Amino acid sequence: MNRYHQGTGRRAADCVYLDYAATTPVAPQVADAMSRCLGRDGLFGNAASRPHCFGVEAREAVENARGQVAELIAADPAEIVWTSGATESINLAVKGAARGTRRRGRHIVTSSMEHSAVLDSCARLAREGFEVTFVDPHIDGTITPRSIERVLRRDTILVSLMHVNNEVGTMTDVAAVGRVARERGVVFHVDASQSAARLPLDVREIRADLVSLSGHKMYGPKGVGALYVRSSCPSPLEPQMHGGDQEQGLRSGTLATHQVVGMGKAAELVRERLDRDAKATAVLDRQLRGLMEEIPHGFLNGNQGVRVPGILSAGFACVDSEALLVALRDEVAISSGSACTSARVEPSHVLNALRLSEEAVACSVRLSLGRFTTAEEVDFAATRLRETIADLRQLSPGWTEVGPSGRQPEPCAQEQCWSTA
Repeated sequence: MNRYHQGTGRRAADCVYLDYAATTPVAPQVADAMSRCLGRDGLFGNAASRPHCFGVEAREAVENARGQVAELIAADPAEIVWTSGATESINLAVKGAARGTRRRGRHIVTSSMEHSAVLDSCARLAREGFEVTFVDPHIDGTITPRSIERVLRRDTILVSLMHVNNEVGTMTDVAAVGRVARERGVVFHVDASQSAARLPLDVREIRADLVSLSGHKMYGPKGVGALYVRSSCPSPLEPQMHGGDQEQGLRSGTLATHQVVGMGKAAELVRERLDRDAKATAVLDRQLRGLMEEIPHGFLNGNQGVRVPGILSAGFACVDSEALLVALRDEVAISSGSACTSARVEPSHVLNALRLSEEAVACSVRLSLGRFTTAEEVDFAATRLRETIADLRQLSPGWTEVGPSGRQPEPCAQEQCWSTA
């Protein structure tokens, strides 16, 4: 590769990538499949064009990809709707289901640690007269089925929850929530953007009516996603885009064949490699956590017993997370939270929902591993993290009060801290 950081002269290829929760590299097999859909000799036709061969070939490729995504989540191909990404899938699911069911009720249930696409969609609906209940997680970052069941009402029409949290990696028992929602006749939407490439996902087992998926979170391209819509979903979805009858009338617009084919191939690879990738990531996750625990006065965010391997949120006393990201930017790519809200200069709403102190939120970062991460990269990243934290602490006035062997710093909550070195 020959990519350079602007103003630094360093190649991006020299930087260790530990931000897989933000986006994943496109798998080589996916890139190959996409390339065959471009150019005069490729499948460049409009999948909606009939009856000529260019349109037919593109249509066949799109339908093959639809089947690949459906197989990943144990759905029927007819239940897969293509979108431009998980954000659009979530908007279609949340706003579409709410508006399509508003005659039955106007109460929506979600959590305060959801992705901004859910939170902002719910805020929009609230301005339209819907009532939204935001369930706060426990301080360990978990949402229990009981906490959802307690707030359901006779006029509740929709529950929307993420399967795996994108910042702290905690998992929600969506199958248990799905059972409760199905018994009450409430539409259940699951944001599976982070879980589809990390955990087995069967839409029948979790009793989901709607499931949002993202291409670029599963080693596919950006700009494409999918929404699973159960064939017997209790709510008709109100389309959010108009201008054609594509995708069963739920999502107008010419399909990007190359991106759809890319997501289909990515889904096929995830299904084939899921067990292998999960085991490899778990090994690297243990390695990373063990190395990080050598850094004094650090703590982990979220319940580690129900955290999916590969997404780790950690904080280090007296180290500003933004300063740490800048110091490491040419060597190790990590983040301070969700990439979708990084343009907003405000604390992480997820960590705030866990009721961490302001200091703890300000010194927390997210590290996420993936298919192409190596043990050597983890070792290098942990070493540079430890060295950079030590350097930044020497510049922090607060560190002189804590000291390398002093009192336990304020941001750490009981179970989250590891021993000081």
